[in-house]
Parts: sequence; structure tokens; C-alpha cells
Amino acid sequence: MRPPGDGPCPCVRDPVHRAPPSRPMSRAHAAWFVLLVLLLLGCAAALQVGEGDLSDAALRATFLSLRGWRLANALLAGAALSVGGVLVQGLFRNPLASPSILGTTAGASLGGVLVLVLWNSLLLGRVPDWLPGELLLPIGCLAGAWVALGLLLATTGRRPGIVAVLLTGFILSSFFLSLGGLLSSMAQETWELGRAVVAFTLGGVDTKGPRHVAIALPMVLVGTAVALGWSHHLDAMLAGEEEAASLGVDVVRVRRWVIIWTATLTAAAVAISGGLSFVGLIVPHALRPFVGETHRRLVPAAFVGGATFVVWADVIVRLVPSRGHVPLGVVTGLIGGPVFLFLLARAQREGRLA
Repeated sequence: MRPPGDGPCPCVRDPVHRAPPSRPMSRAHAAWFVLLVLLLLGCAAALQVGEGDLSDAALRATFLSLRGWRLANALLAGAALSVGGVLVQGLFRNPLASPSILGTTAGASLGGVLVLVLWNSLLLGRVPDWLPGELLLPIGCLAGAWVALGLLLATTGRRPGIVAVLLTGFILSSFFLSLGGLLSSMAQETWELGRAVVAFTLGGVDTKGPRHVAIALPMVLVGTAVALGWSHHLDAMLAGEEEAASLGVDVVRVRRWVIIWTATLTAAAVAISGGLSFVGLIVPHALRPFVGETHRRLVPAAFVGGATFVVWADVIVRLVPSRGHVPLGVVTGLIGGPVFLFLLARAQREGRLA
């Protein structure tokens, strides 16, 4: 018999229900938590930071409206470039690929520069009453990107190969950048025109409003939905095109539509933000170790991550002490370059790159 006072009998179960020990937060959950916190903080900072004092009751609504539309354009531009980066990296099975590799980024930039030059030379500010002048620039960017896409698809044929797409995109990028440089040098004859061309090519969302959001929003949302819809096919293609074809994937069809929607997302981003470097390259590359290679997880994470990156870059633009305006593309490049070198070195140390 068990002596009294030595505690409960071991045959009697503890009536108190003990919860199982909680599992530590996974890397994917931690990454999502950090992304959402940074996004919320970035949105709050974007509405608070900038020229003008929000304590002025008469102008507070105006300042918040201007910053709100600027914030919306930054969100869309970052999301579009990042999702486009996921698509093109999955297409080439290379985490170092960028949406600009297809030539559509240079085509969109050329279209915007061409509109600026024509606006100040041939059109002389005369446009139809039904077409707002502020929409000419994004329309020119979209037209330039789609012309580049048409040339890419026409050159590579009905069954575009990876090598053909890569070489054609590189040649188109070089050609369009040369044409853009020619137009930019001609624009320097007029100070205002030259300044506008340089500001556009270096990127920025400070002059964008609700009409720009209306143009970009449907393309970004549909492009992201398409990327999610093709996620299983892109996952299969990571193992190689022959392996994907053996699993029933129409490789040629997937490749063609990935190219089309990457170009569309890139065109939407350039139309509302100009040239922003490194966004579509480093954001998917940085998120992949945390959320994995699966595109159904990577696409939404890249959507949020790209939007967060560009929003914070735009906040930094407003905080830089300078008499002139610091272009947004300069800030994304200054941040993205060192970050990409760090990620590249880490990937090589871990053996994830040859």
C-alpha cells in the first residue's frame, strides 16, 4: 500500500488536460509575418512621409490623396515586377533571370521616351479631348512592350526554344536601349524635355494618379492569377522540359503564355513607374529559401514582397536629403545591387548554384 503524503497514486490520471507543446513557427510562416508587418509599416510611412504638413487641416485630405495614389502605384509596380520575375525564373529554370531578359522592359521604356519626344515636337501638347494627356505615357509604354513581345514571338517562331528566346530578348534589349539612348540625346536640346526623359528612364511614381492605377490594376491582377493558374506546370518544368512533357505538360504552350504574361506585367510596371532595377530579380530570389520553390507559394509571396520593397524604396526617396528629386530607380538599384550580391554569395556557399 502506498503511504499517505507521497503524492497522488500513479494509477490515477491527471484530470487537467495538458495541451501539446507548440511547434516553432516555420520559416514560411515567419517570412509571411515579416512581409506583412513590413508592408503595413511601409504603407503607414508612405502616407505620413513627404512634402507638406498633415497638421494643416485644410490640406490634409489633399496630401493624403496624393500620397495614397502614389502608394497604390508603388504597390502595383513592385508586385508586377516581382511576379514577372517569378515567371521568367521558372521559365528559364534559373533564379538569376530577370523580366528584362525578354526585351519587353527596354521596349516599354523606348515607347515611353518616344511618346515624350513626340509630345514635345510633333504633337505640341495637342491631343483629342477624349484622351487625357497624362495617359499618353503609359499607353506608349504598353505599346512599346507589346511591339517588343510581337517581335520576340515572330522571331522565335511558333515553337520558341529557350536559347532562341534568350538570344532574341538580349538582342532586342540592346537594340531598343540604343534607340532610347538616341532619343534621349536628341531630347537634351530642350531642357524640360531632357529632364522629363531622364526622370522617366530612372523611374518614379510621384506623378502618377488614379488613371494610372486604373490602367495597371487589371493587368497586374489578371497576370498574377494566370501565374497561380500555371503554377503546377511551372513546377513540373523545374525538373526539365522532357520530364514535364512526360507528365503531360504542353511545354511549348506554357512557354509561350509565360512569355506573354511576363511581358504584360512588365509593361504595366514600366507604364506606372518607369525603369526600376533589381525588383524582379532579387525579391523572388530572396524569398525562395523561405517559402520554397513551389510556385503556388512563391507567387503570392513575391506579390507582397515586391510591393513591400518598392513602397519602402519610395519612402527612402522622400527621406534622402537632397535639393533635387532622387529617382526611385536609383534607390532600388542601390539597395538591390548589394542585396543581390549577398544572396548570390550565400547561394554559392550553400551549393544551390553551380
